[in-house]
Amino acid sequence: MTDATAPSSGAPQEVLAGLGDLTRRVRAAQRGAWFPLLLFGVLTLGGILVDRLTFEVRTVTDCPSAPDAADAAAVGCTLVKHGSPLYWTIGFAVVYAATALHYVRGSRRRGVGTPVLPYVLAGAGLVALVAATAFWGVRYGAEAPGARLDLWGLNLDPRSGATQLLERFLGGAAAVGLPLLVLARVERSPALLLFALAYLVVELVPVTVGWTGIGLSSPWGGVPRLIVPGLFLLFGALGFALAQLPRQRDAA
Repeated sequence: MTDATAPSSGAPQEVLAGLGDLTRRVRAAQRGAWFPLLLFGVLTLGGILVDRLTFEVRTVTDCPSAPDAADAAAVGCTLVKHGSPLYWTIGFAVVYAATALHYVRGSRRRGVGTPVLPYVLAGAGLVALVAATAFWGVRYGAEAPGARLDLWGLNLDPRSGATQLLERFLGGAAAVGLPLLVLARVERSPALLLFALAYLVVELVPVTVGWTGIGLSSPWGGVPRLIVPGLFLLFGALGFALAQLPRQRDAA
């Protein structure tokens, strides 16, 4: 006879269940979407001040006539410019670098790997595309209101709905929204997936200025298009941070 006891038939299932529970707890503790959301929210709201500081109004003498007056002579018009592609390019780059550092430090503290690399690579690639497009627009874009828009050699009608949708996409939707979808995939977070889809809707829906009372020719013309996505990101960061606290306590 021996004193050893035979393992019960349920032991393998219990071990697998324990490993599965541990995997879910570690995966939940790895999530840190609140951090990039916070940084992106601050960056977006900061764009309002940048728009104000870079606001410029000048008169253009050679403007195309209105669509309903094709035989009318070209008239003078006012061209309003604001915003800085350099601000957004540097800002996005800093956010992604800070996000990578945040995830790496967290992984070292927990002693497990971090899934952030695909998110950072996707974000960096899309930011490069958005930045190149923005600088191309500054150099070769429409020089007068109503003039055709030069986008990588394509002469687009600025009044077309497809052109306006493309312009909205080549901004926060591409540089923030699409990488968030990648982050939701690597973190396996349905909540972040829904948030990223909602953010894309916020960015792609046409913005009306009537509810703010601020016209596009105002020095604060950036408020209507930036205040909503900026606050949306900040409230999202708050929600994910509050949801993360009990998970981190459980993992500890």
